[in-house]
Amino acid sequence: MELINLNVYPVKNVLTDLLKDKTTKKNIIFATDAYNEFGIGAKSQITEDILQGFGTLVIQPRVYKSLSEQSERTRKKAEVFTPSWICNKMNNHCDAEWFGRENVFNSENGNTWITNRETIYFDESKGWQKYIDSKRLEITCGEAPYIVSRYDTTTAEAIPVHERIGILDRKLRVVNERTEDEKEWLKWAFRAFQSVYGYEFQGDNLLIARINLLITFTDYLRDRWERTATETELKKLVNIISWNLWQMDGITGTIPFGKPQEEYRQLSLFDFSVGINDTEPEEVDCRIFDWRSNESLTYRSIREGRNRR
Repeated sequence: MELINLNVYPVKNVLTDLLKDKTTKKNIIFATDAYNEFGIGAKSQITEDILQGFGTLVIQPRVYKSLSEQSERTRKKAEVFTPSWICNKMNNHCDAEWFGRENVFNSENGNTWITNRETIYFDESKGWQKYIDSKRLEITCGEAPYIVSRYDTTTAEAIPVHERIGILDRKLRVVNERTEDEKEWLKWAFRAFQSVYGYEFQGDNLLIARINLLITFTDYLRDRWERTATETELKKLVNIISWNLWQMDGITGTIPFGKPQEEYRQLSLFDFSVGINDTEPEEVDCRIFDWRSNESLTYRSIREGRNRR
């Protein structure tokens, strides 16, 4: 089963925008040597033309990658494989802190979980709208398994909408339970997407994460309203996703490898041995967006408690 398909709805409708880097105003870059066999270096921008040349089985979640490639990514980039039940356990812990009680959305059952079927209760001091707007960040997010849970990360088995355990899945469940008409549902669904953030170094992982959030929206829209998203809705959503899931070196708070190349070019063996650019890279602070104040800020300024635009 293909978990990621670039050539079908909704991905094909907005792939150009899914590849955008809001900081550089170019495309996200590969930031991995995994595609050297295709003549593509780590600093190359990910383009639609390059992706179409790969075939459908190249850009896929970690569970579909070979054991050797998984090991190599762990060794070189500290890429960590997190089972879905661990994501659920940690998200449950965060929700227990927020709600002040245990087992709000589900009860853990070994390496699985039992979903709570009752409507989620909110006390007067913490209304459901505050839960939707509460900001959550998944650091080094990979495919974003803490944010959304379309599939089991160990088996690749699809998880039904009403059994999902991601941070955003929980928010969308609340939106489902608390809204009565489509207009209100869309308003709060978009706000839920605006409240979750994640950064990732490797561009292929970031693209998969963005796609996972995109398909999550269309899954919930179809489940609740039995329709597909319009082009306008998809464009609005992908603008949020491409701001909130961004490419960054988490140590420096800057884009990987400094200022990106102007364009993709075929690499030679010499390029692989000494790198594309031997000059000192220009550091570029990553920018993210605060949707409630309607302004973009540098990640570094937020991390350091400053308000630098």
